[in-house]
Amino acid sequence: MSERGDRGKLREIRAPRGWAAWGTTAWAAGILALLVAAPLSMRGAYGDRLATHWGTLGEPDGSLPLWAAAVAPAAVWAVLVAAAVFWRAARRWRAAVLAPGGVLLAGGQVSIVRANLHHADWHDADPVAVGAVVTLFAAAAAGCVAWLVSRRPAAAPAKRGQGERMEIPEGERRVWLSRTANPWLRLVAAATGAVAVAAPLVGTGGLAASRWLLIVPFAAASAAVLVCSSVRVRVGERGVDVAFGPLGWPVRRWDAADVEWARAERRTPAQVGGWGYRLSGLGTTVMLRAGECLVIRAKGKDFAVSVDDAERGAALLNSLAGARAERP
Repeated sequence: MSERGDRGKLREIRAPRGWAAWGTTAWAAGILALLVAAPLSMRGAYGDRLATHWGTLGEPDGSLPLWAAAVAPAAVWAVLVAAAVFWRAARRWRAAVLAPGGVLLAGGQVSIVRANLHHADWHDADPVAVGAVVTLFAAAAAGCVAWLVSRRPAAAPAKRGQGERMEIPEGERRVWLSRTANPWLRLVAAATGAVAVAAPLVGTGGLAASRWLLIVPFAAASAAVLVCSSVRVRVGERGVDVAFGPLGWPVRRWDAADVEWARAERRTPAQVGGWGYRLSGLGTTVMLRAGECLVIRAKGKDFAVSVDDAERGAALLNSLAGARAERP
């Protein structure tokens, strides 16, 4: 068995580049946390219901329970982020949608909380006209800035082709191992998991009865992010295994005979649409850090994963795949 000699280098996690993708992740998580935390953190300063709608004369004419005032805008934001990230037609407008959308929802939530402060009855809430005007102008400005900043040509995909092969002496077997982890994705998983764990302890009555509206989505998000926060790749006689998450599950496997070619290729989050498990015009990419990726083409589809020493892994996989193909 042959492994990479420089173990320290094998475990190296390169500094992230792709600042646009990092910014999108931080912005989405920050706005979500604000939308949920703002009303819940001040729950002792007002009643069980919050004024959430005002008439033309500035008097409150609609309300929601405290839990709904926290969950409703967070749900709207989650849908908006998911559409901007996963809907291919919206990706080019992602910044121009998420920047003003986040400002609009966050500004509206802050205005609602401020208007309800120190009022036991939601009918007595203060007007929100000034806050609404400021929020609209701020959202418009954020949208313009984001649109101007995001107007840049898309990165061209790397040239593809057959990869290099590794010479394996007859009678010798070799195995290549590599792994990568993204500490920021683990932090996001921990934060969303903490919200799910803390949800049953928040409030009583109507809020406690509706705690599953917080537990289920945040627990699911925490598990999904944690699974995509680290990866372990093994290339051996059977082919290649890609194990996800701290438990090494789930696992994607390709038999060496199914691999057409493998190569090392530099990719960034901006090229593939963000961090984690991404689907784009380049195929499937497990993006944990910008830089070197192992790209595998099998059964007519491309799969890439962020790992160090990808060139050596690709060379070994090409040799194993070629040897399988040459067998009678």
